[in-house]
Amino acid sequence: MNETEIIKWIDVHAHLNYLEDTPAEVLSRAEAKGVDHVITIGTCKKDHETVLKLVDECGPKVFGTLGVHPHEAEEYTDETDSFLRTNCDHPKIVAIGEIGLDYYYDNAPREIQKNVFKRQLQIAIDKDLPVQIHTRDAEQDTVDILKSFDGKVRGIIHCFTGSQFLADECLKLGLNISISGVVTFKKATELQETVKTLPLDRIHVETDSPFLAPVPNRGKKNEPSFVVHTAEKVSELKGIDLKTLSEHTRRNTFKLFNKITNKAGE
Repeated sequence: MNETEIIKWIDVHAHLNYLEDTPAEVLSRAEAKGVDHVITIGTCKKDHETVLKLVDECGPKVFGTLGVHPHEAEEYTDETDSFLRTNCDHPKIVAIGEIGLDYYYDNAPREIQKNVFKRQLQIAIDKDLPVQIHTRDAEQDTVDILKSFDGKVRGIIHCFTGSQFLADECLKLGLNISISGVVTFKKATELQETVKTLPLDRIHVETDSPFLAPVPNRGKKNEPSFVVHTAEKVSELKGIDLKTLSEHTRRNTFKLFNKITNKAGE
């Protein structure tokens, strides 16, 4: 590889609307580091119109998702369901998400979380879209719900910080695994060992900007350009070079998020 060649990355999960700098500034820094596609995430009603605006205004390589995060599950109504079903047909809305279960904060009753998760999984199936799943301290219920859909769900477990059990079960169910900056943290030894076991054809990298900035930027506001540091740690754990990891993660993303255009034909 030419030493001047910039390796290309895709940040499959960022919250551009939460960042302090303008999207243009953030995306310019990302592009300088080889991050040429970004998926910006909808988590609640107030996010959704912003996400739709961002994907329309930020150029051809910014895509989005629409969904209701488990923290906001109590706001989910039939009107929300209708909105998601209509607007996920937008050509640059590539997934339903961020959806799932969060029993760490329990910001919404667990039964409501589970019901809202199931409703959104059904939208994804009906619309033939992947999902971006958040799961925290809810591994068994997450697996049980995904099993109840009989392998019809595809997508990623985003910002994976779970156990080997969760990784194995989700892989068996057809889900991919996305790794965030947490993998660079010194104490994330269990996660690092799990990453070593993940098949290369099922792995992604992300920032979850502006949260969870990787080492050496820990403590700063995270942004898509920082995904390269996560990729460096993943490549080290997998025992492969960055170019090989880039090729796999890009291929995985274009295959899974099939509404993302890939003009390079990778």
